[in-house]
Amino acid sequence: MKLSFSDMRKLGVSAFLAAGVPEDAAACVTNALLLAELDGMPSHGFSRIPFYTDQARSGKVNAGARPEITQPAPALIVVDARNGYAFPAIEAGLRLAVPLAGQYGIALLAVRRSHHCGVLGHYAESIARNNLIGLAFSNTPSAMAPWGGNKPSFGTNPLAFGCPCAHCPDGQPIVVDMSLSKAARGKIMNAVQKGESSIPEGWALDAGGMPTTDPVQALRGTMVPMGDAKGAALALMVEILSATLTGSNHAFEASSFFEAEGPAPGIGQSFILISPTRVNPDFPHTLERLTQHICGQPGARLPGARRFALREKRREEGLELPDALYEKIAASARRENA
Repeated sequence: MKLSFSDMRKLGVSAFLAAGVPEDAAACVTNALLLAELDGMPSHGFSRIPFYTDQARSGKVNAGARPEITQPAPALIVVDARNGYAFPAIEAGLRLAVPLAGQYGIALLAVRRSHHCGVLGHYAESIARNNLIGLAFSNTPSAMAPWGGNKPSFGTNPLAFGCPCAHCPDGQPIVVDMSLSKAARGKIMNAVQKGESSIPEGWALDAGGMPTTDPVQALRGTMVPMGDAKGAALALMVEILSATLTGSNHAFEASSFFEAEGPAPGIGQSFILISPTRVNPDFPHTLERLTQHICGQPGARLPGARRFALREKRREEGLELPDALYEKIAASARRENA
């Protein structure tokens, strides 16, 4: 099913409204998922809507939650998402943290009792578009064992980096965005939704700790960390920065993003915002020397460049949704609105 950008947005908003999500939150969440679709990341796009809306109906997500914001120190913003959707809570926090980073040279945003935050790189990109360097961290429900261990203890725990780059192609920021598993768990969920029989080798282990290419068995088992022991160590770092620091649930304490019943996941996110010109007034030109050195090499490109090109192309040409997913979202909205 191919849809225009505007029709896709209407579909998403209507699905959330039908599930009892307030209009401002419905728009905020839809916009984030739609941006993931534009960037060619369907595992973090509209495939999440059935899970998000089912959790709103069951009460696992506090759909009407209004984030509670405090400022314990001049350059520190703490947001309690109150077990609502992550997107409105993070946006509210960034609106305050961005000017603080400009004022003090650095700021920290901590978000607790949160939910799945979609594409973490989008927040790093947003920070960079405000002429700040952004570092972003989030934990997720348990999916990976510590290196040498056998119990899922960390999530796929993404981290992201955004950097303003006036001299980059079209002035687009540099964006680094990665999950610390070899593949995002959402990609395996997508494979299950589509009825695919296999996933690439090396992505996951089954419940017995053996390598598997069966997506169903992979969801019952654990993800393989990117870089093996090094990836597991980075996952621990992200766990501490996002969950321990913010007072949120650790991965092994958090409930699934994909199940409607049970307690809220209650995970955390943290964001470090840095004003580069407060450290180095000549930062743009210093960075230009680096980017020109990289881009002067045939075939080399800066992180994020492919994402931005794909985004504009899809915005103009429209977006594809699997027919079954489209029907599921549309039918849910029709049923609830009947």
